Amino acid sequence: MLKKYLDARLIIKVMSYTVTRESFNNLTSCWRDANNRLRWGSIFVLPPWLKAWWQQFGVDAELFLSAVRKGEEVIGVAPLMVRGNQASFIGSEDVCDYLDFVVSPGSEDDFFNFILDDLIKNGINNLDLKLVRHDSTVLGNLAGIAQRRGYQVSCSHEDVSLELDLPTTWEAYLEMLNAKQRHEVRRKLRRLGEMGEVDYHVIRGAGAVNDAMDDFLRMFSESREDKFAFLTAPIESFFRSVVNAMGQAGLLRMGILKLGDLPTAMVMCFDYNSCLYLYNSGYDRQYNYLSAGLLSKVLCLKNSLEEGRKSFNFLKGDEPYKYRLGGREVPLSRCQITIE
Repeated sequence: MLKKYLDARLIIKVMSYTVTRESFNNLTSCWRDANNRLRWGSIFVLPPWLKAWWQQFGVDAELFLSAVRKGEEVIGVAPLMVRGNQASFIGSEDVCDYLDFVVSPGSEDDFFNFILDDLIKNGINNLDLKLVRHDSTVLGNLAGIAQRRGYQVSCSHEDVSLELDLPTTWEAYLEMLNAKQRHEVRRKLRRLGEMGEVDYHVIRGAGAVNDAMDDFLRMFSESREDKFAFLTAPIESFFRSVVNAMGQAGLLRMGILKLGDLPTAMVMCFDYNSCLYLYNSGYDRQYNYLSAGLLSKVLCLKNSLEEGRKSFNFLKGDEPYKYRLGGREVPLSRCQITIE
């Protein structure tokens, strides 16, 4: 009888759920644990990215980084911050293209019900979640759970991201483009080559990329007036911080296009889960007549498929070049939930 009683207590303990507040260090340990089953859906939910953003921009909010545990196992993470009675994702749409919760597949119902209960317990009655993909846990799970609980849910289209499934060869990629764009890519590359020796190479790691950041930020700010206005002191500080953090994590890639010995354009990218994320770029405007900015992206894409990446993410924004290079739209939404 005693054995049965102890077995029953063991089962209850193993199956119990708890919601805990977490630090970024705890979250990093969880991410690095090879046994974790969590779905870290993009670079923007990874601990080094979240921590870099929070340290730069989180001054006016309260950190509400929570985990739901089933026994000792973390089944999900809610990367939230709170202002007043409203919770939102850690991040902002100007530097984080889309966000989401981090949940073990199959644990969504348990995770979100416990998170909603915890928000109520802490006097938080509004969730403002932006931006989220169509395949996010927010739209795929949370919105439906909240509606079944009788909460008011409002989701609206906000923006688009563009991405591309990569073939295995460069020629196969060119065949994916329409005839006009295929001709233009080849013509521009040929013209660039006629002007001198062309070198596109990728540097990795925080140290090497930090040495190149001054050139990148100069090209970024000089390439377009809106980028010049965007590159405030806090944004520059964030760029340097996230480059260092993601570089240390082994996810950073900086592509440099040179004509002869002269850098003409640069792209800042992140390599994660067999996808290359094209985060930002800049070019020297004196090489605008050679389409240096566009060709740095073309060669970045070419390098990605040659290295065996499965997809290429142009990220948020509907700039025409993304469509011309084969990108397909992924809708991004804002989801607001009133918890009553």
